[in-house]
Amino acid sequence: MTSFYRSLGLFLIIALPALAMAQGERSDKTAVTFEELYDEPHNINKLFVHLQPLYGEVFATNVNAGFGLQAQYNVKDKVDLNASFRSTYGSQFFDMNRDQGKRTSETDNRQKPFTYFEIGGTYFIKDMEKSSKTKIVLYKKSYKGNKWAARVPLNAEVPCKVRQIIGARLGATVWQSTIDVNNIMKKQDLTAADFEDETGANLQNAGVANGDDDVTIFSNVSSGGLYVGGSFSWIRNAAFSFDKFEGGVDDLILTTYLDVLIAPRVKVDDIVYLGTPYDISPISVKKIGFRAGVEGKFNRTLSWAYGAEVGYRPGIDGRMFYALVKISFPVFGTNLDYKVESFEKAKQ
Repeated sequence: MTSFYRSLGLFLIIALPALAMAQGERSDKTAVTFEELYDEPHNINKLFVHLQPLYGEVFATNVNAGFGLQAQYNVKDKVDLNASFRSTYGSQFFDMNRDQGKRTSETDNRQKPFTYFEIGGTYFIKDMEKSSKTKIVLYKKSYKGNKWAARVPLNAEVPCKVRQIIGARLGATVWQSTIDVNNIMKKQDLTAADFEDETGANLQNAGVANGDDDVTIFSNVSSGGLYVGGSFSWIRNAAFSFDKFEGGVDDLILTTYLDVLIAPRVKVDDIVYLGTPYDISPISVKKIGFRAGVEGKFNRTLSWAYGAEVGYRPGIDGRMFYALVKISFPVFGTNLDYKVESFEKAKQ
């Protein structure tokens, strides 16, 4: 017990001065005055074009990563249109099933690259503007380098407007991928004997006759469907100048969404072994799924953006879960307003 009290006393001796310093007022923590330069959440760019050098997707059907493109266009402050495309750089970076299929597949099916295309729109059901506050980090040019890295930055809370939009979403998705049929068979309690050709002969017997008791099978899946859902967006577009500090901006456009995914078409390619097609219909597919996501971008001519999704994508039963992260850089933004005022020159 004595050693416990000694340890406790030593801890207090060390910790109390540090705690007292943390609770004390910083010498640079003084009130600041600011001037509002603009506060216009309705005055944002109409067109954003995203270049996505990297996305990553943990997809139970096929883990993949690659590049993407995205475009967003606002129509008269009532509808946001969106189109996006993603694909892998190659089978080795990073299209897992396609790479494994190229190296180990014993079937004649060509391994298709993972590709994803989406097009849709968001209709503004309710567009509101409310009073709010934002926190601006206070920065001086003298804080450059190690001095900035070593300090806890101060921030000032300033009033601003926030635009809130409740939206209804509707669109279409199309995607394709190579699939590892052997893994799917284990998940769905199937064997190669469940796949038959038009004569009723099964794949397992064909493999045994060819001296292969366990055929390594890769095929492809493709899907086309719709999504319908809702979204909620927060938009701030304000700038301030501060005495003794650099100016600050809050121009974040943040959107969260929740969609139901409906895929009338989920097609799995038949297995082709030694030139003979085998019906792959015993593999079960699901045509309903859902997703939840978030996307953030900034109202600037040149900036960056981020996004994330998680959900169950209609496709192979037991292989529908996915989690997606994407980074856009650069993002080009414009309000498409190139008109300038003109005045007739006075006659002499």
